[in-house]
Amino acid sequence: MNNLNMAAIYLIQTLGSLYLVIVLMRFILQLVKADFYNPISQFIVKATKPLLMPLRRIVPSFGGIDFASLVLALILQMALMAVIIKLLGAALPNLVFLLVWSFIAVAALFLKIFFFALIISVILSWVAPQSGNPAAIMVQQLSEPVMAPIRAILPSMGGLDLSPIFAFIALRLIDMLVIANMAAATGMPQGLTLAL
Repeated sequence: MNNLNMAAIYLIQTLGSLYLVIVLMRFILQLVKADFYNPISQFIVKATKPLLMPLRRIVPSFGGIDFASLVLALILQMALMAVIIKLLGAALPNLVFLLVWSFIAVAALFLKIFFFALIISVILSWVAPQSGNPAAIMVQQLSEPVMAPIRAILPSMGGLDLSPIFAFIALRLIDMLVIANMAAATGMPQGLTLAL
């Protein structure tokens, strides 16, 4: 593989991953019922609107959740994988395999978004506990649904919140036991995915 192909793969993976995160964030923000008047939420809405509007005519919402953004994430992941496979000089796999690999990669990225939201939330709780910054508010809205069920189970530790530790453990176990095993079971190539 020549340097031009390597540079093209790097560029496609980087830009594709960024837009894929934005599309998946649109789905997650609705899932956690985040504030859509937040300036960051408004940016995400505007960035995804051109591709989501036509897709919404085909993919309906259900239970107040916009599944069109999830379908868009899968379509984007499939397209990015197909382009990368072609740039690597390999033959495209069966469409079913490509769809399954895309689902695995999107699920892994979904977990990573929550993982990094938890890390940022923990750091912000130390350096800016009551910040009114739009990014801090969004991170809090993302991490709270992950930590709330754990807080309900854990006994009170006198003001010490251990729920992020258990949330990290749970997310990592899901990644190791479910996502990684699904990738291995389907023969998903290691360097192909944008999310793993």
